[in-house]
Amino acid sequence: MIFTMTYKNVDLHEPMETGAAPHVAKLEKLLRSYSQDAVKLHGVLAKSVKKEEYLLKLTLTIPTGKLHCVGDGAQIRKSLKTAFTELEGQIKKHKEHLRHDHEWKRKRPRTAVPSLVS
Repeated sequence: MIFTMTYKNVDLHEPMETGAAPHVAKLEKLLRSYSQDAVKLHGVLAKSVKKEEYLLKLTLTIPTGKLHCVGDGAQIRKSLKTAFTELEGQIKKHKEHLRHDHEWKRKRPRTAVPSLVS
């Protein structure tokens, strides 16, 4: 996986890089079926000028599509966690769609409604 980060109004890069490493490793596990060169993750970390808030935007490009997510929080770790959690959910849902899991769900038989006529 090719992982790049862009920083806007952020002085410290180290907390972001150390905090993102376990999340990126988890994403690599989820995306093993794709070639490592074909998977690109780009993040933009921006600090709000008016508020003490960090905004992290992640864009994952894979051969079958492009996924976007946003995480915000008062701390870098909070924004990291929310963004990567949302991205993991999107990846799982995307893979289910590719496997056509919705077509394989078992249809439940309808039970007959007892008549109310006495």
